[in-house]
Amino acid sequence: MAEQSHALVTQTFRITGMTCAGCSSSLQRALLTNPAVTSASVSITSGLARVTGPALNPQVIMELVRRQGFSAEPVQETAARSQSEYQQESVERVWRHRALVGMGLWIPLEAFHWTTSALHWHPAWMPYAMLSGALIILLIAGPGFFRSALQAARRGTTNMDTLISLGAVTAFSYSTVVLFRQLNQPTYFAEAAGLLGIVSVGHWLEARASAHAGAAVRQLLQMQPETSELLRLDGSTITVPSVQITAGQRLLIRPGSRIAVDGVILEGQSDVDESIVTGESLPVSRTVGQVVPAGAMNTTGRLVIRTTVSGRETTIRRMAELVEMAQTSRAPIQKLADRISAIFVPSVLAIAACTALGWWLAGNASQGLISAVTVLIISCPCALGLATPMAVMVGTGAAGLHGILIRDAETLERIGRSGHVVFDKTGTLTQGHPELQKIDVEPGHSEAEVLQLAAGVESPSEHPLAGAIVRAAELRGLSIPPVEQFAATPGVGVTGVVNGHRVSVERHHQTSAMVTIDGRAAALLTLADAVRPDAALAIQRLKALPVHVSLLTGDRRSTALQIAEQLGIEAGNVTADATPETKMHRIRSLGDNVVMVGDGLNDAGALAASGLGVAMASGTQVAIEAARVVIPGDRVCAVPELFQIARQTLTTIRQNLFFAFAYNAAAIPVAALGLIGEHGPLWAAVAMGLSDLTVVGNALRLKRRLKHTLAASRRDQQL
Repeated sequence: MAEQSHALVTQTFRITGMTCAGCSSSLQRALLTNPAVTSASVSITSGLARVTGPALNPQVIMELVRRQGFSAEPVQETAARSQSEYQQESVERVWRHRALVGMGLWIPLEAFHWTTSALHWHPAWMPYAMLSGALIILLIAGPGFFRSALQAARRGTTNMDTLISLGAVTAFSYSTVVLFRQLNQPTYFAEAAGLLGIVSVGHWLEARASAHAGAAVRQLLQMQPETSELLRLDGSTITVPSVQITAGQRLLIRPGSRIAVDGVILEGQSDVDESIVTGESLPVSRTVGQVVPAGAMNTTGRLVIRTTVSGRETTIRRMAELVEMAQTSRAPIQKLADRISAIFVPSVLAIAACTALGWWLAGNASQGLISAVTVLIISCPCALGLATPMAVMVGTGAAGLHGILIRDAETLERIGRSGHVVFDKTGTLTQGHPELQKIDVEPGHSEAEVLQLAAGVESPSEHPLAGAIVRAAELRGLSIPPVEQFAATPGVGVTGVVNGHRVSVERHHQTSAMVTIDGRAAALLTLADAVRPDAALAIQRLKALPVHVSLLTGDRRSTALQIAEQLGIEAGNVTADATPETKMHRIRSLGDNVVMVGDGLNDAGALAASGLGVAMASGTQVAIEAARVVIPGDRVCAVPELFQIARQTLTTIRQNLFFAFAYNAAAIPVAALGLIGEHGPLWAAVAMGLSDLTVVGNALRLKRRLKHTLAASRRDQQL
């Protein structure tokens, strides 16, 4: 999986051995110390690292990762199931094993301990039974925590596992000393064992939630069938794996089956559901010569297509790759959490030491030790590390499933902060080609007669207005008569003899064109670029968010104002007669975080100047590479949906960061003062797990909220 841009190469590696957000942050910083690396992003939620540089050597990168205490494996391509999903499943299995061992031993021991205490039965062997059970848990469930903490120590850093390991080992060691020296102090074997068990359960649930939150890539890839029916020269078919299909081969697509590879229809006609690419829920009619994308559902007719790409380079795979890249990227707001996490654990260690010292000076060393352990456990910054990536994974995944492809987390965050969108007109808010709007005929002529003759004389012409006249005649069921003595004058019009009449269609200053028959004016034709069906609704929704809407076009001001009036855009927000250079300067003058929406081709300069270019396209490979965001080419309403996704995701990130900060701000003083009681370490483990689940649950709530929001949007468009 590599992409080339200005001599820079991006390589993706699957990282194993990371256990917390601190691991991913420290590894990312280490990667950036390499002179050959210009940028790096490491995601704890997906287990992927993306490294960019002018001349990357994978072996050098893998060795650098190994020196940090992790292992790396290059990812060559998006497999049938996403690489991040494999990593998430692996992480889930590890935490499930630790949780089952920890809780499976701790719960019976704790239950027996509480039962005997309630019955006032204190056999002499009870402490030794608790020691044995805790030791087994430390030996089986603990090594993962201890190994990570030691690796961090060798790198001269700390992480979440540093706090967990110190807490568990300190509680166990203290209790062992109390037991064998027969001191009159409580022991904390159950707390040491329960800490590892409860934290493991919390991480297991987090891993499961991450897998569900990141399921968008898998759902996209599942839209490409694993096998295809390849047509042989003799007309027979053979079933082959879709990834083995090459460009130029013929495939048979039966009714009710999905199209495995992008192609052009050679035979047949059918209604095709292209919603996975375009977001349009209603099937569209497709016939010979038209393009159909991979992942689309053939609903009615039998089709034969000629593939235009290989089975490994389909639209659906490129979409999945982009979604996965966005999910593993880092939003700028996450830098705050990373900076805090980098200094948080050392600060907690200092607070724990001060807590122990303070209680010792106060004459209660035992309480000081337990309070210090409670501080170590309750202040683990795992929730802080999960706050941003979980929300980004959900937001970009939901967008991808609706045909909206967002390049990275930074783009998602910036759009979430934006309050201004600028639209190009032609091909964006309009269809991009003229349509016949009105025929004003002179007495003695009928609309059908004039249109038929005009279409006849225009039929050889390649001018857009000629095509509009011919299409209008065909839509009315009129036959197109042949033309003789055809002549075209650039900038003026065409003339010829049709059905024995001298006919001319010439440009006219009052309207689009004038038709003359045998030298006399017969009709005036009004042609205009038709507004897209959902453009007015899209503008209305954007204003309701609220988002400021402007129109930027190279067309004449009169035409631009006419379109703006139809769409509900104020005249003061219209810039017309704009050259490509003018468009660029206009976008730059509007400041940062202005979203520019264009067709991705003739608006390239303005899209680049915006930094938040949104290209309208039909999911083709060229369009996918064109901008920071790609939306379905025939759905302007995808723009307000993009704003809704970005804003709700940014809101969730802020909520998650607040939860994480507020939790630690409130919990650390309570733990240091010993207000949780003698079972503080155990309750601290429960509280820490709940804080993580709060962040994860809020991200999953975002997933449900976006699902309802986007579903409601689609229903409104169909009314």
